[in-house]
Amino acid sequence: MTEPRTSGQVLAGRTVLVTGATSGIGLAVAQRLVAEGAHVFITGRRRAALDDAVAQLGASVTGIRADASDLDDLDRVFAAIEERGTGLDALHANAGGGEFAAIADLSPKSFDTTFATNVRGTVFTVQKALPLLRDGGAIVITGSTAASGGTPAFGVYAASKAAVHTFARTWAVELAGRGIRVNLVVPGPTETPGLAGLAPTPEGAPALLAQMASDVPLGRLIRPDEVADVVQFLISDSGRMITGTEIFIDGGETARRG
Repeated sequence: MTEPRTSGQVLAGRTVLVTGATSGIGLAVAQRLVAEGAHVFITGRRRAALDDAVAQLGASVTGIRADASDLDDLDRVFAAIEERGTGLDALHANAGGGEFAAIADLSPKSFDTTFATNVRGTVFTVQKALPLLRDGGAIVITGSTAASGGTPAFGVYAASKAAVHTFARTWAVELAGRGIRVNLVVPGPTETPGLAGLAPTPEGAPALLAQMASDVPLGRLIRPDEVADVVQFLISDSGRMITGTEIFIDGGETARRG
């Protein structure tokens, strides 16, 4: 187990992988980790968005185009990390997504795509990270408050996130012998392009976001940087005795559901 580091930047010298980091929560997390001294590998499926993110984040970032559900892509990601030669101190498995579809309208393709990204992608990202992840390292997984309730037409996404929650609790126990901590951040409705994209039309996005914000007791959507606050805490030495935990960043949404 490494000793706590004393640099003014709490993640100075560390190497972190953040998947799905071209926008929203992942991009905000990458920004925060770079600011705190880490070298951050980021992934995204779209080359243009990835290049834009790298340009925004600066020299302490390495971008790799990858689809989390594609095992060959994951192998390329971890080969690049291994080539850098510093190993991996932490992983934020953030890549994910979903769409509205009631059970009567659900297609096998939509089901398979959601589970491939959210479950298969997360499972094998974690598995392939383990040989490079140092003992005493940290894994943070992005969950969802959808896993804790019943949102109409959002069942497949919710089920995929419930699966990820279960895996994370299991891994926290499995990896404890190496001192690797595994935790979930569980955002409520967060002001991201992905959330706005759930609206059936761009014109309908403001009304959808306003409705979601009205369900949050604190009265607004969560900001991506507020999720980044918690991710930074969990992978830093401040979170060194926290594992197997779900931290809700939801403005009280889950409490309201009861």
